[in-house]
Amino acid sequence: MSRSKALAYYVTTRLLLAPLQILTIVTIVFLLLRATPGDPVDAILGGRAPESAKEELRTQLGLDLPLWMQYFRYLGKLLVLDMGESTTSRGQKVWEIIWQYFPATVELAVFAIIVALVVGIGVGTISASRPGTALDLGGRLFGTITYALPMFWAGMILQLIFAVWLGWFPLGTRFPATMGSPEGFTGLYTIDSLLSGNFGQFFTAIQYLILPCCTLGILLSGIFERIVRVNLQQTMRSDYVEAARARGIQERKILFSHALRNALIPVITVLGLTFASLLGGAVLTEVTFSWPGLANRLFQGISERDYPTVQGIMIFFGTIVVGASILIDILNAYVDPRIRY
Repeated sequence: MSRSKALAYYVTTRLLLAPLQILTIVTIVFLLLRATPGDPVDAILGGRAPESAKEELRTQLGLDLPLWMQYFRYLGKLLVLDMGESTTSRGQKVWEIIWQYFPATVELAVFAIIVALVVGIGVGTISASRPGTALDLGGRLFGTITYALPMFWAGMILQLIFAVWLGWFPLGTRFPATMGSPEGFTGLYTIDSLLSGNFGQFFTAIQYLILPCCTLGILLSGIFERIVRVNLQQTMRSDYVEAARARGIQERKILFSHALRNALIPVITVLGLTFASLLGGAVLTEVTFSWPGLANRLFQGISERDYPTVQGIMIFFGTIVVGASILIDILNAYVDPRIRY
């Protein structure tokens, strides 16, 4: 079988398995939410509400049905892309909540992944190009520390230093309440302010974005630093690099034109896997910085036992991770001709 046919077969298989992966996510989230202690009716009405009111609300929400019936009823709604309504924001559909809060999470995630790639690849390259030196040791320490630091603790420390003590950046939130937020079709404040030509809003949005995105990006950069450093050191010892040196090619050109390009191939694979870490880290970052994104709304939904909202957001995040994983695998197969299926 030729490589193109094998790749097409692999892609088709992954696409056919995607619904099964999403179904697994739906089932796990559904069961875990109902296994946790607490009653969503008590969270909505309060513990002192009369039992008659609780039973009436429980019937309206379908919580009086057997668990298996609730499960298949929810699956039936998902098939027509109906995620239901929030139990705490009555009348607001879960899809409306997702589209309202998701742009803030996208903006944070995009800038954070840019920071993670730039810092991780930069530090990893410097560390690998100077093996056994203080720079190499510093790079390894950087990768280990940033990978191990708790996200919420690092966020609070950076808030204390740069927002409270130095006053360089705002303490939290996405945009000052005293200013009108940028309006546009993307929901991304940086993009919408640029499209409208309002540079004052643009720089304000950047000012509020820097601290949370750098916190999330730097802590994720340790993953890329370690991968780039290890793979680049192995590549620099390969035969074709030695042959390039024998031909008198400059070391800098060998590093950036030959070795680094091959060392970055595993980064593409890890980039897809980091997507899950990025979404998980976004929850802690958004809560720490009061960032009004979808991850923060997920935390709020968990606290309020809002079943439909939590289920909808988790399924939405899970679908993104599954799609990103498939996309990265396909991209990696095209970038690296050595891969066979």
